Amino acid sequence: MDTSLLAHRAGAIINAEAHELRPALNGFLLFVCLFAGYFMLRPIRESMGITAGVENLQWLFTATFLVMLAAVPLFAWLSARVPRLHFVDWVYGFFCTNLLLFAALFLGEESPWLARVFYVWISVYNLFVVSVAWSLMADVFDSAQAKRLFAFIAAGASVGGLSGPALSALLIGPLGESGLMLLAAVLLGAAMWFKRQLMRWRERGGAGRPDAAPSESPRRPLPGNPFSGMTAVLKSPYLLGICGFVVLLATVSTFLYFEQARVVAEHFPDREAQVRVFGIIDFVVQAGALLCQLFITGRLAQRLGVGVLLAMVPLVMCAGFIGLIFAPGFGLIAALMIVRRIGEYAFVRPGREMLFAPLDAESKYKAKNFIDTVVYRAGDAISAWAKSALDALSQGAGMAALVGALCALLWGLLGWRLGERADRRANLSAARQNPA
Repeated sequence: MDTSLLAHRAGAIINAEAHELRPALNGFLLFVCLFAGYFMLRPIRESMGITAGVENLQWLFTATFLVMLAAVPLFAWLSARVPRLHFVDWVYGFFCTNLLLFAALFLGEESPWLARVFYVWISVYNLFVVSVAWSLMADVFDSAQAKRLFAFIAAGASVGGLSGPALSALLIGPLGESGLMLLAAVLLGAAMWFKRQLMRWRERGGAGRPDAAPSESPRRPLPGNPFSGMTAVLKSPYLLGICGFVVLLATVSTFLYFEQARVVAEHFPDREAQVRVFGIIDFVVQAGALLCQLFITGRLAQRLGVGVLLAMVPLVMCAGFIGLIFAPGFGLIAALMIVRRIGEYAFVRPGREMLFAPLDAESKYKAKNFIDTVVYRAGDAISAWAKSALDALSQGAGMAALVGALCALLWGLLGWRLGERADRRANLSAARQNPA
């Protein structure tokens, strides 16, 4: 078959133009590696949270937030000294070293404190490596490309999310936890290789858009100080709106997460059984997300706009929380967890990343990282304590479900507004680049 015809057909399937196929595939494979490694470790993290005590989860969330507060200025300091061309290598190299260290520690005798440290560390690790990867995608692709390609690239996360739990369930016996951590480090190294291919394509002008200013060149470090990401957020109503969206997302997710942890701890007291149960749940979620990403998300964003992607899942969650008020059972909680995570991976996360595509490089890296890490974990910590307080003050899940429904409604309305603003920014940027 003719190569150009094959490229045309492949592009039609993933909604890409012929010259975008290779970078889109590199982005897809980068996320496969990242999420396969993380989702191999996620069941271990969930079992570590139970080992440390379900009643202590709010303390683990708070510790994660405090670590984020310390890490983000270091992240910004590094970005001001390392060119964007090599910045991801430094971040991923650091976390590879951490994985090797944990692999060695888990060969010895385990303790509740090691479980707590690993739980906090992997919560930090996940947000940083994923945030940096999406910063890279927003840097490489413009707004129009983001609408068409981010769904396919996010499908790589779902493929990794499918293979990761399967590998975890199959290999936890022969390899143990240390072996899974070594394998995750290898996958993170492979993600670095795909990142280099993407930046080479960007440098060759593959995105079809020049940098707005010399400071935007990927061969230059980003300007600013260790706190410039936070100050950029505080100065921008648009970025503050994204902060509010992320906090509400974290609140809804945390309320459901606490219920899931409590139910699994009650029904599956054995550690290895917990790892397998969480792995199976992850597998189901990623399969559903993958189908949506491949066939629905990109075309929905093109035809109806980013606002639809950001509003539909919160409104479904609002209805689900109302259902919990009247029928608070395991089946409904499990269904809500699966629907929320499928919706977040397939619609909310790609839509959220599209919000950054029209912005400058400093917003894509520094401000975005501040939102994805500090703001997200602040939302986790605050909502964790709020959930614990509501459980202590009320009998049953009714009060927490009512608060969750209100948060989900606000989340959906804010998502709709942000999506409309992102579409206007993208249209204005396109008009400036192509006056005709």
